[in-house]
Parts: sequence; structure tokens; C-alpha cells
Amino acid sequence: MSAPRFGLLVSTCIRHAADIYMRSGMVSTPITRWKSGSALHKTRSFASSSIMHAAPSTPTYVPKSAALISSVPTADELKAQELDLDIIPKEDIKLELTNRAAEQLQSIATREHTPSAGLRIAVESGGCHGYQYTMELASERNVEDYHFTHPAIVPSNIYIDAVSLGLLNGSTIDFATELIGSSFRIAENPQAKGGCGCGISWEMKD
Repeated sequence: MSAPRFGLLVSTCIRHAADIYMRSGMVSTPITRWKSGSALHKTRSFASSSIMHAAPSTPTYVPKSAALISSVPTADELKAQELDLDIIPKEDIKLELTNRAAEQLQSIATREHTPSAGLRIAVESGGCHGYQYTMELASERNVEDYHFTHPAIVPSNIYIDAVSLGLLNGSTIDFATELIGSSFRIAENPQAKGGCGCGISWEMKD
């Protein structure tokens, strides 16, 4: 059975902006939950923010790389989770990870003394535009997760469940510092259109 997933679903952008704060160089919500039976004793939910600012005259280049696929769920594992899904072929999967996001993930694993510690990203229905991203620390891969890492900066673990990957395929994962703090975020998702200012809630393209 998969480890329990703890996600903080933010119902409004106003609440999101009020709740986030700086902790250890990262933005997390002030709610910390205990996660039993795991080497990582605490699970923290990370908010994804993308407040729009005036564009600089010269665009800033952010180094990024195509993430490597370390593990994929098997058909039997998905069936055991009662998920009627097809395995996405590796050649059809594309996920990019910026260097600064990978460095932050590496820092998390080092601080937690858990090489498998990383960021779990999921897509849930809800929010003001139909879908919303949830991000949380995870101690290890669940059986239904696709496991991604940066090709050069390790450990830098990203875990995305089989359902969510279909809605995140092609995305870029970044870690950015803005006026309200620093956070992981989905910088680009080719399947999304529109969305709210907080960057969490979004709408699927037709």
C-alpha cells in the first residue's frame, strides 16, 4: 500500500498569499504534519507561486535540463492501486528541471539525511480554474510514481503519480525567489491555459 499523501489544498489565492512564509530558505505553509512509518518524519506542503511582475528589458536565462527517468510504475503496480491507466512510454515523457530547483532538492535530501527525499507533485481537481497543483516533501517513491532526477545534480528527486503525469507531461519545474518568498513552481505546462495569479490553479487546454 502506498504511503499516505498529505496535500494542503489552497481554496483561494488570498488564503495562499496569507499562509506562505519563509522557512529554511523555502516557502512552506505553517502546518506541519507527522508522517508515521517513514524515515522522513515530517511532511511539509509547498505552495507554488507565480505572481506576475513587469518583464525585465532583457529576459533572464535560467539553466535547465531534461530530467532523467529513474523509475516508472509497472502495469501490475497500477492495477494493485486500482488505477486503470496505460504506462506512458519513456520516449513520450518530457519533464525539465532547472538547475536551481535541482540544487534546492539536493539541499533538502542532504538536510533530511535521506538520499531518496524529494518533492512530490500532483494535480488535483479544484481551485478557481478547475485544476490545482499540490507539492509536498516525500521520503521515498510510491509504487504508482514516476521518479525523475536532474542528470548532473543529485540527489534531486521528483515524484509524480501516474494520473498527474498525464497532466504535467512537458512541464518545467523551477524554484524561484519573488517578493513574497521562495517556492517550487510549475514554470511551464504546455497543457495549461489561463490560471490565477498564485500559479496553483489552472485550466486545461481544449
